Amino acid sequence: MRYIPYDRAAAVIYARKWALDRNQAYYNFENIGGDCTNFASQCIFTGAGVMNFTPVTGWYYRSASDRTASWTGVEFLYNFLVNNSSIGPHGREVSRQELLPGDIVQLGTREGHFYHSPVITAVTPEILVAAHTYDALDRPLSSYNYQNLRLIHIDGVRIY
Repeated sequence: MRYIPYDRAAAVIYARKWALDRNQAYYNFENIGGDCTNFASQCIFTGAGVMNFTPVTGWYYRSASDRTASWTGVEFLYNFLVNNSSIGPHGREVSRQELLPGDIVQLGTREGHFYHSPVITAVTPEILVAAHTYDALDRPLSSYNYQNLRLIHIDGVRIY
């Protein structure tokens, strides 16, 4: 297995291009639970260039009916990224100071239920994000109402 860098610039370019629109290559899950993590996965895939086709526990999208839960589910994406030791992107929870464009933010409740996965488009003094479901482009993270926050830094990508 080899290690390649995550292309943050490509992920952010994709996020900015599709934040307020939909890429027809992917199903829009907005009316059946939300499209935010599907959009985050599209951005990550653009920066990673490889999917993990392991049934059930991997991270891939072939169609709306042929995908892993980690492609579209907030908790499942988190679990994949922070636990992936195989092919594909991998990451870890970090502090705000370690965030970079192309990383993922997950918003949650006080009780620890996470429900939204915006993509970081800029880290100036303010963290700006792009997202689907509640479509946003360069929206300040501070403008969201949440009680809990998970910051996921994509460390890199493993390939064969």
